[in-house]
Amino acid sequence: MNILWRLEKALVWDIIAELDDPKPPYNTVSSLVRKLDKEGIIGHETFGKTHRYYPILKKSDYRKSSFRKFMNHYFSGSAEELLSFFVEEEDISPDELNALLAKIKKKTDG
Repeated sequence: MNILWRLEKALVWDIIAELDDPKPPYNTVSSLVRKLDKEGIIGHETFGKTHRYYPILKKSDYRKSSFRKFMNHYFSGSAEELLSFFVEEEDISPDELNALLAKIKKKTDG
């Protein structure tokens, strides 16, 4: 998806060209984009037997949806549990924590 968001429109070969080595087989990438197309995440234009794909879902919307699923699955939907995990398990500096608190305060005051 990151490749499609960046390129805006791409053939399967264009997507493969953007991937790191070792590159996956054409059929693997083609199957994946067809699945995303069927799910309505991307769309396509047809040129004979060739399809050029483009994103339908905006990156920001995809990020929100994916993150909600992640938070619900791993942290019972609790933002407090999620933030506590990062504070306890990751190396978050006091400056980063203060920046997060400032964002939270701005959002609640705004």
